[in-house]
Amino acid sequence: MLVLSRRVGERLVIGGDIVVTVIEVRSDGVRLGIDAPRSVRVHRAEVLEAIQSENEQAVAADDGTEAALRRIIAAPPSAATPAASPSPAAPAAPVDSSGDAPLDR
Repeated sequence: MLVLSRRVGERLVIGGDIVVTVIEVRSDGVRLGIDAPRSVRVHRAEVLEAIQSENEQAVAADDGTEAALRRIIAAPPSAATPAASPSPAAPAAPVDSSGDAPLDR
């Protein structure tokens, strides 16, 4: 870890495109200004840790969640889902009284 001493108004340049400026020094902390490209994410460490923790919890599926998702995926479409309607083709051929075979005409 690099440790530097800076006074109010002095800057620190990181990688040529990130500038950290000491804005104010108080007895209980230091205010810093950070100028970085939009592509560089800048977070306080405690915020970054909270984000990472939430992301890990969001992707961790317990056994119950996994089983419920598998049931949903495997379930046949419900009756509320409209089924494909038969096309209005030629009328059905007449069948004999047993309903087994069409009658020849």
